[in-house]
Amino acid sequence: METLRVSATSRPNAIAGAIAALLRSQGSVEIQAIGPAAVNQTVKALAIARGYLVNDGLDLCAQPEFVKLDVQHEERTALKFSVLAQPLAVPLPVSGAK
Repeated sequence: METLRVSATSRPNAIAGAIAALLRSQGSVEIQAIGPAAVNQTVKALAIARGYLVNDGLDLCAQPEFVKLDVQHEERTALKFSVLAQPLAVPLPVSGAK
């Protein structure tokens, strides 16, 4: 499973594109984020990636968990999102549609 690391300065649209591409090709991706700003960028990217996957008939399922990482010989707590592709059960509404 591919691992993406998201920082506070990561662009959500770019991360969303990577998430969608990996879900299409591999069916799963792991995302790691340390700190509240990085987690915020990750959650935004997951929401954007859902929109990218609609035309492929796919949705995503993300399971967050706390993990300990060794960063420069220092233990840090991160959030890990295990993300899986799944068939789209119900069509999502298109933004701006009434």
